[in-house]
Amino acid sequence: MKLAVFLPNWLGDLTMATPTLRALRRHLGPQANLVGILRPYLAGILVGTDWLDEQWYFDPWSSSVGLRGAALVRRMRRRQFDAALLLTNSFRTALLAYLGQARERIGYVRDGRGLLLSGKLYPRRDGRRLAAVPTVESYLESAHALGCPKESPRLELATTSADEASADAVFRALGLRDDGRLIALNCGGAYGESKFWPVEYFAELAGRIAERLDHDVLVLCGSEECETAREVVRLSDSARVFSMADQPLDLGTAKACVRRTRAIVSTDSGLRHVAAAFGKPTITLFGSMLPAWSENPTQHAVNMLLDLDCIGCRRRTCPKKHHRCMRGLTVDMVYAEVVKLLQQGEAASAA
Repeated sequence: MKLAVFLPNWLGDLTMATPTLRALRRHLGPQANLVGILRPYLAGILVGTDWLDEQWYFDPWSSSVGLRGAALVRRMRRRQFDAALLLTNSFRTALLAYLGQARERIGYVRDGRGLLLSGKLYPRRDGRRLAAVPTVESYLESAHALGCPKESPRLELATTSADEASADAVFRALGLRDDGRLIALNCGGAYGESKFWPVEYFAELAGRIAERLDHDVLVLCGSEECETAREVVRLSDSARVFSMADQPLDLGTAKACVRRTRAIVSTDSGLRHVAAAFGKPTITLFGSMLPAWSENPTQHAVNMLLDLDCIGCRRRTCPKKHHRCMRGLTVDMVYAEVVKLLQQGEAASAA
C-alpha cells in the first residue's frame, strides 16, 4: 500500500500525531510505503523514528515553487497513492489530495471539504460547537478508519547521535550540570499572545527554582522568542538560569536537551508535548485553550488554569484586554506545583 499522510502544521499537534503514525506502521507493515507531508520547519521532529519511509515538505506560502501546491500535486500523481489520510482539517489539503489523485481520501468533514473525501469522519459536537475531544484521540480515529486496531495514546519521539552530540555541546557551552538537576521553562506560544505567561513571572520562577531548589534552569525558545528568553535570564538575577537563545535552535537539539531535563514548566505550546513524548512531567499554564484538547492518560501532567467565565475563549489575543487567565496564575501557585512534583519524584526514587 502507498499511503500519503498530511501531517499537522504545529509542533505540538505533530507530536500528538505520533501514536497514529505508530499505529499505521504496525498495521500496514514494513512493506507499505508511508509518506508524511509536512511543513519544512517541522522536518527534524520525527527524525530518529521509523514510521515514515519519506518526508515530503509542503508550504503554500513558500517562495520556492518546489514547495507549493502545484509541485506537490504533480509529485503525488507520479507516486499514485492508494490513499491519503488527512490529519489536517483544512479545505486546501483535501483539495490537494483530490487533485493528487489519491484513490481514497480519508479525513474529518470540516471546512466545506466533505465532497472531496471518500472516507468521511464526522467530528463530535456539543450542540453546534465542536466537542472538546482530545487531539490524540481524534487522530487515532483517523487511523481506525484505515483498519488500524486500538493503539496506546502514548506520545513518542526519538533523538539521533547527532542530536545528542549537539546537546552535549550546549551543556558544555552553558555550563549546565549533567546530574539531572535541570528544569526547563518554555515561555513561547506560536498561537498568539493569549497563551503567554508574563516574562517577569517566568523570571521570578526561574530564580526561585535555581536558588531554593538547587536546580539549573534552561529557558527554551524558538527563533522568534530569543529576546524573551534572554530577558527571563536577565531578570532572574541567578547564575544558574540559562537560555537557548544563543545556542542551536533546531528541533533535534531541542529534543535532546528536553530529554535530559527533570521536568518542564510551559505555556500551552509545542515543546510541552515534546517533553511528554520523552516521559517528562509537565506543568502547563492554560488560559485561552482548555486542557481537554490535549488530555492524555499516559502523561504525568499538571494542568493549571483559573476558574473564570472567559477561560478557554480560544482567542489569539485577550478579547477583554485584561489577560487575567494568565496573569492570575501567580508565581507562588506555579512554584508550589514544581516543589510538589520534585518531591513526588524523590519519593518514587526512594521507594
